[in-house]
Amino acid sequence: MALVITLTSACKKALDLDQKGVYNTDNYFRNEADAVNAITGIYSLLEGEDYISHAETTFDIASDDYWRSGDHSEDEAIENLTYDASNAQVRYSWKWKYETVNRSTNCIINIAKITNITDAIKKRSMGEAYFFRAFGYWRLMVIYGEVPIITNEDYLTQNFNVPKSSVEEVRKQIEADLKQAVDMLPESYTAADRGRVSKGTALGLLTKLYMYWEKFPEAIAAGQQVITNPNYALAANYQDNFTRANENSKEILFAVQAVQNVIQNDYTIYYIPRAWGGYGFSQPLQGLADEFEANDPRKAATLLSVGDQMDLGDGNGLTTFTADLSETGYSFRKYAVFNTVGDGGGPDHTYAVPLMRSADIYLLVAEAQIRTQGAGAGDALINQVRRRASAALPPVSGAGMTQLIHERRVELAGEGERHQDLMRWDKAQIVDIAAIYNLPVSKAPLDRNKTINFIRPKHYYYPIPQEEIDKSKGVLVQNPNF
Repeated sequence: MALVITLTSACKKALDLDQKGVYNTDNYFRNEADAVNAITGIYSLLEGEDYISHAETTFDIASDDYWRSGDHSEDEAIENLTYDASNAQVRYSWKWKYETVNRSTNCIINIAKITNITDAIKKRSMGEAYFFRAFGYWRLMVIYGEVPIITNEDYLTQNFNVPKSSVEEVRKQIEADLKQAVDMLPESYTAADRGRVSKGTALGLLTKLYMYWEKFPEAIAAGQQVITNPNYALAANYQDNFTRANENSKEILFAVQAVQNVIQNDYTIYYIPRAWGGYGFSQPLQGLADEFEANDPRKAATLLSVGDQMDLGDGNGLTTFTADLSETGYSFRKYAVFNTVGDGGGPDHTYAVPLMRSADIYLLVAEAQIRTQGAGAGDALINQVRRRASAALPPVSGAGMTQLIHERRVELAGEGERHQDLMRWDKAQIVDIAAIYNLPVSKAPLDRNKTINFIRPKHYYYPIPQEEIDKSKGVLVQNPNF
């Protein structure tokens, strides 16, 4: 795999550019700077609009929390569970996750050989690469189920056309990489390296892996290392996680980072109303709004309702959220982050979008405790999350899965967890996802309904992109029922 680096000047034509260097894996990984830059190249993938931004959020819109809105037919098909193997979002997702896997594997193989590097940076960089390879496989497994595992040897021989591995094998691959990452990554960083993945990030993803695997003792053990570590403490206020200053929050274990005037994050514009500079996709439904308790401030921090006011940074003071800004009467406030007047106003493309928070891990450990020890075993952790939201929220006592499911829905609303949560609970026969998705959901103010026909086991996973099957010439086999 070659890496071509050029320096450009705006006053030159493209054909006049002087190529400054041609690098490949044989001559690129020479020193510490090369290692750090290669790892940065993995992080940069998170900025891709067809990776984390639009494509990833689409995979939650089938849930009872969202109306897709927007004008993308591929999104409508995913929302209604009528997609097929040619769906554009299904196709984009595969490509970018394997790009993450490949860049990470490249770093794992080659950074290990660098001698002109400090031990600390070498260890950290290897840990980052192991984490990101695990993350790539994690998202592939959650979305597609059985997927090909590209080994180091496959990478070295450029053998990328390999058959699918079982879900169990993919989980073992993710587990192995995350354990490596846990051993290598630091617990925290100084301001200069803020935003890098940490030991807590790897432990958090390992907790999630074990929960999907239904390895509850292992999930508790991994999760406890997050929730007992002050480096990953819950933010003082729930809304602190969804502000311009949130990159300083210890609670955010993993986020999409961006830098003003250097690289922008397009994630939030999909949630911001079109009239306010966004695209207005993924609008909350009334059912989600109704799920919040009357005195839960997370509702106001999560949702924009008709009559709410926001400062758009345009110099016009407060702007009122009106019914015509959303087809459902709601928008996600937690992603409505705007620049100040001095920055030019408009959507803030440097906002650090949380991809994993400690609160998620608190609730996963609470769930594992309930499912292994019975109702009430997770009360302490659920109440920590509730108390952080508001001292006025009554504590739970003897909480079972009903209370846990409620808490995850309101705490993590709009953060891409609901659809996958419901599917894993359906597999465990804790909920009936088909019944939940077939209940009419009022789509105010247009008086429409959203009903979805969930078919087991077909809809537990998405199809392998047809173009990938075609390119494999029979090596890849389509998922059942597609």
